[in-house]
Amino acid sequence: MELSVTHKSSNKSKIIIGIIAALTLASGVLIGKYYFGNNPQINNFTTIADKQESQQQISNDRQTAITRAIGKVENAIVGINVEEVREVRNPFFDDPFFRQFFGNQGNQKQVVRGLGSGFIISPDGYIITNDHVAGNATKISVTLTTGETVQAKLIGNDPTTDIALLKIDKENLPFIPFGNSDNILIGEWVIALGNPFGLFEINDKPTVTVGVVSATDMKVQADGNRVYKNMIQTDASINSGNSGGPLIDTDGNVIGMNTIIYTGGQFSSGSIGVGFSIAINRVKKIVDELKSKGKIERNFNVGFNIQGIDDNIAKYLGLKDNNGVVVTQVLRGSISDKAGLKVEDVITEVNGIKIRNQQDIVYEINDMRVGEKVIMKILRNNSEEKIEMILEPAN
Repeated sequence: MELSVTHKSSNKSKIIIGIIAALTLASGVLIGKYYFGNNPQINNFTTIADKQESQQQISNDRQTAITRAIGKVENAIVGINVEEVREVRNPFFDDPFFRQFFGNQGNQKQVVRGLGSGFIISPDGYIITNDHVAGNATKISVTLTTGETVQAKLIGNDPTTDIALLKIDKENLPFIPFGNSDNILIGEWVIALGNPFGLFEINDKPTVTVGVVSATDMKVQADGNRVYKNMIQTDASINSGNSGGPLIDTDGNVIGMNTIIYTGGQFSSGSIGVGFSIAINRVKKIVDELKSKGKIERNFNVGFNIQGIDDNIAKYLGLKDNNGVVVTQVLRGSISDKAGLKVEDVITEVNGIKIRNQQDIVYEINDMRVGEKVIMKILRNNSEEKIEMILEPAN
């Protein structure tokens, strides 16, 4: 099967998915320590008194690192409601029998409503959410924890990374500080906040659930041109409406943006404990560009097609294994043609990243920008060569 390695920034997909970690908190039981001395009655009395005092402390102060972190950030969470105008075609009029009576009715415009989550990142009203929540919206409203609903403006969005930046006209807002997603630990507690099923609208407060970091630096395959890499995996329970909400650590710093989950199959939309958040260091980089430019320029075409390598192709090309992809077509006059790429070249590395299959190269190239350099290692007649090209805007 051939795969065209192209990217156009106008190609967007709409997913209404939500993310939040869901795990029951365990209660701790404080057990008194017994000290055996020369006076059993006095020691027993002391033990009982210590025990009662400890139980009183637990009753009066149930604060934990988790509850303190939630208290720091909960007022910076927002619920997001969007309206999007889509063109839809009634399949009734695709039937030639009915077209002869009603003619070609064409596409009709339909308003689609959706919801999601977001979080405030500055006191002057910048908000982060997913592109699949608000990227195509014609109207965006944001509900604050005060109960106030305000209109939001889309500052910029990047469909490839599934990140969108919004702005509301408010000042002195609570906000969530950025953490460092490069320093997170496998197994550390994390907290997800958001708006599952629109529950935020009931009491103007986010829903909170708790889990752990299951894995880091994950790649997740998705439909369309989205590139989900550097993802944090968590045993998060992900439900509709949680997309765009924050994943925070126990210090109250955001380390990821909840985005997608694996479900139990096509007839199951609930969580099975495998959720993914975009690492906040990746989010920060995109948000800085969106704030200054309004978009990420990815409208380029590298001008070649590829195919995965199976046993037959590996044998034909004299390869030792099936790693890499083989070039099946090079468009005349394209940047890859000018760079010297040829049919039957085997691409094994892009910008220092090993290429094992089609997904690897698509993820690496689709994540690049116009003006950046692509450096590829190739095998040509079993000899290693290097191909370099600068990504140019597509015509």
